[in-house]
Amino acid sequence: MYSVEYNEYKIKKIYDIAAELGLDPESILPHGHFIAKVPIRQLEDRKNKKDGRLILVTAMTPTPQGEGKTTTTIGLGDALQRSGKRAAICLREPSLGPYFGIKGGGTGAGLAQVMPAEDINLHFVGDMYSVSKSNNLLAAMIDNHLQHGNELNIDPRRIIWKRVIDLNDRALREIFVGLGGVKHGIPRQDGFNITPASEVMAILCLAENFRDMGERLARTIVAFTYKGEPVRTRDLKAEGAMQILLRDTIHPNLVQTIEGTPAFVHAGPFANIAQGTNSAIATRMALKLADYVVTEAGFATDLGAEKFFHIKCRTAGLNPDAAVIVATVKALKHHGWQNENGGFANLDKHVENIRLFGLEPVIALNRFDEDTDEELNKIVQYYKDRGTRAVVASHYKHGGKGALELADAVLETIKLNEGQKLKFQYPLDMPIREKIRVIAQRIYGADDAEFNMRAENDLNLIVKNGFDNLPVCIAKTAKSLSDNEKLPGRPRNFRITVNELRISAGAGFVVVICGNIMTMPGLPKEPAATRIKVLPDGKAIGLS
Repeated sequence: MYSVEYNEYKIKKIYDIAAELGLDPESILPHGHFIAKVPIRQLEDRKNKKDGRLILVTAMTPTPQGEGKTTTTIGLGDALQRSGKRAAICLREPSLGPYFGIKGGGTGAGLAQVMPAEDINLHFVGDMYSVSKSNNLLAAMIDNHLQHGNELNIDPRRIIWKRVIDLNDRALREIFVGLGGVKHGIPRQDGFNITPASEVMAILCLAENFRDMGERLARTIVAFTYKGEPVRTRDLKAEGAMQILLRDTIHPNLVQTIEGTPAFVHAGPFANIAQGTNSAIATRMALKLADYVVTEAGFATDLGAEKFFHIKCRTAGLNPDAAVIVATVKALKHHGWQNENGGFANLDKHVENIRLFGLEPVIALNRFDEDTDEELNKIVQYYKDRGTRAVVASHYKHGGKGALELADAVLETIKLNEGQKLKFQYPLDMPIREKIRVIAQRIYGADDAEFNMRAENDLNLIVKNGFDNLPVCIAKTAKSLSDNEKLPGRPRNFRITVNELRISAGAGFVVVICGNIMTMPGLPKEPAATRIKVLPDGKAIGLS
């Protein structure tokens, strides 16, 4: 085993990373020296092997810059590996849209990164393109069906399947297609989403195997007829062609951290209108190959963790052993520090949320240079007095070494959680309306949920078509526990308003829209793309 120079870091060849997980060279599909796909048959071959321990990383309500869930996930994985544990991490694949926009890459930062970062943040192994092509093939087949007689009686005004592209482009949100005359299609209103918002991506992340993926694609609803009946992918006979475009994409991608900890980076669903976690296949495979697996869910406990538990864990049969809540001094101050219902109250609610699901959490205080020891010690003592372990972690600056205390706290908490079964907050046979109310009241702290006229009509359509037994995927602002981004801290005496419900029959959940949710982001005034350059020697700058 030896290291190879990659930019300023020395990292291992992918065959050596695979060997640490018990995978021989013939069992992986290498993409160059540092990336490989691991065929899903490796999971099937180990179906009787005992799973490792699953650790979720979530957060308090974040500031616009985020609190460092990805770096904490990586740092914790490295710390567990340093502690002599056989560890692996699982992350979502980054989207090009935010990368060239404002958010930056999704591979961590500082000394808590996955490698090769540039490749992962850019084209990686083409998974995003496969999802886009599969999605857009279906869109083309819908318009082609309209052009050639429309035997299914699709109402062009009620086509809900949009095209996608993996870039931020607000001009594509609402467009018209089929212009130019009889030979160029049926004119109708259409639009683009960003690729991670495609239901194809959500399906990829929840599919159990090839067969299950095909069945999910087939039952996806793409439109409604003039009589209001659903039209599915299978009615257009499109699922086979869509699946062939995803044939290789279904295999998880294996890479590594700077410190050589194995990392599965696979698929990346939108964290608001979808479940916002890496693929279930990647997580399940990691649990068969490692003793400790660290993964993250998009946003805070009210959005990310709730969907991770209710959708991903329910679908994949996962039972997490621990949960880490990432907090920062700047986030606590952003929400009002120790004011009544301020930052500490916000973090208190996220601790309460994890406990509702039956787990005792650990708080990871992600340290920034401007944080003082006095501030950090005050937070640690506050939660010690309330029976919650809070640990300062400096993995950004010191890698796994800076998260060793966090790793010890997580290992201790796993013992405390031993034998605990995940406590779902609602049964699947509960009516959709009541599921939404349960989440609003228990997880957000709302008094109730209100439904406007459109939402009531959508709800009636869902019940009529037999989708009342699906879990709910609530899309709301991530900037507040409420559905109003201007309410920081821990809001009280509020109601959430449901504006719309959408059926994601293939993914297997009902999307509940609260507020104005954009599924095609726009670029800021000075996008990150303006800072990216390629030097004469081919080296890129401005990518991080």
